[in-house]
Amino acid sequence: MEKKRRLIFYKDYFNDFFDKLPEKVKGKIDEVLYMIMVLERIPAKFFSHMTAYDGLYEIRIEYSSNIYRIFCCFDEGSLIVLFNGFQKKSQKTPQKEIDKVLKIKAEYFEEKNKQNKNGKK
Repeated sequence: MEKKRRLIFYKDYFNDFFDKLPEKVKGKIDEVLYMIMVLERIPAKFFSHMTAYDGLYEIRIEYSSNIYRIFCCFDEGSLIVLFNGFQKKSQKTPQKEIDKVLKIKAEYFEEKNKQNKNGKK
């Protein structure tokens, strides 16, 4: 299947989260990430814009009554940058997780802008 989007993992934030998960949860996350890459329209059940936070999206995964969220954003059109993830244990996304991802997102774009100013891509 042709890819509609490309995923990158910013630093080790996502991998640190992913590596600690049970194998079956990792498999489910892999399935959802694949869907995000290849489907023209991603079902809202798996991917949604966090309207209160400019340009921030969350990938939603449910497995065996557990809920996981992975924060991400778009960059350069069809590039999706994955940041950190966490296991959701309450109805509302914890503010500390939002604060953390906003800091990571700002760090990503700062680094990118510095690289562009230095002539690197």
